[in-house]
Amino acid sequence: MDIAYIPSPSTGVIHLGPIPLRGYAFCIIVGVFVAVWLGNKRWVARGGKPGTVADIAVWAVPFGLVGGRLYHVITDYQLYFGEGRNWVDAFKIWEGGLGIWGAIALGAVGAWIGCRLRGIPLPAWADALAPGIALAQACGRWGNWFNQELYGRATDLPWAVEISEGANRVAGTYHPTFLYESLWCVGVAVLVIWADRRFTLGHGRAFALYVAAYCVGRGWIEYMRVDEAHHILGLRLNVWTSIVVFVLAVVYLVLSARLRPGREAVVEPETPGATKDKGEDGTGGAAEDAAGARDTADGAGKDADQGAVKGEAEPGAKPAAESKASVLTKAAPADAEPADAAPAGTAEPKGPVTADLRKAEPAEGGSPEAGKA
Repeated sequence: MDIAYIPSPSTGVIHLGPIPLRGYAFCIIVGVFVAVWLGNKRWVARGGKPGTVADIAVWAVPFGLVGGRLYHVITDYQLYFGEGRNWVDAFKIWEGGLGIWGAIALGAVGAWIGCRLRGIPLPAWADALAPGIALAQACGRWGNWFNQELYGRATDLPWAVEISEGANRVAGTYHPTFLYESLWCVGVAVLVIWADRRFTLGHGRAFALYVAAYCVGRGWIEYMRVDEAHHILGLRLNVWTSIVVFVLAVVYLVLSARLRPGREAVVEPETPGATKDKGEDGTGGAAEDAAGARDTADGAGKDADQGAVKGEAEPGAKPAAESKASVLTKAAPADAEPADAAPAGTAEPKGPVTADLRKAEPAEGGSPEAGKA
C-alpha cells in the first residue's frame, strides 16, 4: 500500500545548453537575495541609506561561503581525506556541504570589514539583517532536497520525504529534516521581527535573539538526522555546537541589555567613516560637537581677557571704547581755571567757558605723564 510522501527530484541539475543550473546553488542565491532585500528595508527604516546592506553583503557573502565550506570540510574531513577519497571534492561546493556555524562566523568577519569601510557599527547592521539571514537559511535548506541529503530517521508519516537509491543512501521514506529546519527558520524570522518591534532591540540583540532561537531548533532537528557525523559523549558534534552557541547568545543578550540599553540613535553617518571617529555606535557625535563648541567659546573668552590685560599693561594704552571727550576731560587739570572765567560773585559768566587744550597736550615724543604735568 502506497503512502503519501514528498517526492524528491530525480536530479539536482538542469542543463540550460552547456550551462548547468544546480538546485543547491539556486536555493542559496535566492536566499541571499531575500536576506539583502529584507535587510535593506529594515536598515532604511532605522535611518540608514538604501544600498548599504548590499554593499556590505559584497564582503559578507563570499566570506560566509568560504567559512561554511571550511566548517563542513573540517568537521567531516573523512569524506574528503579518508581512504579512497579524493581531496579535490572538498572544493565542489555545488554538491552540498555548508556549515551554518562557519558561514556566520567568517561571514561576520567580512561584514566587519565592510562596516569599517563605511563607518557603520557592525551590531546595528547585524540587527537589521538578522531576520533576512533566517529566511535565507529557510531557502537554502531546500538545496538539501535537490541533493537528497540531510534527512532524518525512517518514517511512514504523510509528509515523509522519498529518498531514492544512491551513493551513501538507501531508498525509503524518511523524516524531511530539511523541511523542519526550513519552517523553523521562518518562525525564527517572524519572532525576531516581532521582538524587535515590541522591545526596540539594539546593539546586536536582535541578531543574538536570532542565533539563540535558531540553536534551539537546530538542536532537536540535528538529533533526528541519520547522516554520518562525529559524536561527543553520545551527542552529535552539531548538537554540542548548538548548546555552546545558544549559551553565548543568551549571555550576550543579558549583558548587552544591562550595559547598553535602547537602540542606536544613528546607524549610518552622513560621511562614510565618520562614525569611527565619534564612537562605534554613532552616539557620541552630538556630545563631542557640543564639547567643541564650548571649547571654542572658552577660547574666545580667554583671548578677550588676555587682550584687555595686555591693553592695561602697555604704557599709554587707551581703551577702545574711550571717547575723545573723555580724553580731553582727563587731560585738563582738575584745579585749572579757565582764562576767561567770570569774576567771583557774578551770577553768569561773561563768555563761554573754554579750556586751553595746548596746556594739556604732551610734548612730542614725551611720556603721557609729562603731558599731563
